[in-house]
Amino acid sequence: MTDKLSIYNGALNIIGERRLATVTENRETRFKLDDIYQNDMINRVLQMGQWNFAARSAKIPASPTISPTFGYEFAFPKPFDFVRTMRIAFDDFFKQPLTQYNDESQFWFANDPEIFVQYVSNDIQFGGDFSLWPFNFTEMVEHYLAMKVAPRLTGLDISDTALLSKWKLALKEAKAVDAMEAPARWAPQGAWASSRQGFRSGERGKRTQLIG
Repeated sequence: MTDKLSIYNGALNIIGERRLATVTENRETRFKLDDIYQNDMINRVLQMGQWNFAARSAKIPASPTISPTFGYEFAFPKPFDFVRTMRIAFDDFFKQPLTQYNDESQFWFANDPEIFVQYVSNDIQFGGDFSLWPFNFTEMVEHYLAMKVAPRLTGLDISDTALLSKWKLALKEAKAVDAMEAPARWAPQGAWASSRQGFRSGERGKRTQLIG
């Protein structure tokens, strides 16, 4: 079972350090690991890919209090658990991708009064839930933590280049496995096919709110 302790010990095993008994053990090694973990480590590793296990979808209406003074007409606040954008669309099935929008700070800007967004979430029921982490992703995180903590610990005769290479390989494998788990995505319909279905800017068919 993946948890904070297993991640710590996985990293320590990679660099040949003694394992921790608990995540509260009074040891310098644990303090160094805590420094990295508490520096937004979960968000950093989730931001490295468009992970399907952390994917969440939402229908987001335009903000009623923010009116852009120029450019796109509407502003859309990003969810509290947002890490990175995966897809933005006009419809809840993501068959009609939205390609004209701006992504600025805590908002998306577009000309439609509502948008559908799929994003990587750090919520404890999504990317923040260790039980959902695939083995390859967990291994990648352990390599990332090992690479970060090794220079902070004394007496380690380990090449930084070797640790970096191992982490990059683990990241590549994690992305490849995650991609195989995703359903096939078809190319978006052209304008002619969309118009045949009555799929226009103001008439997009059935709408259901998606909250993950």
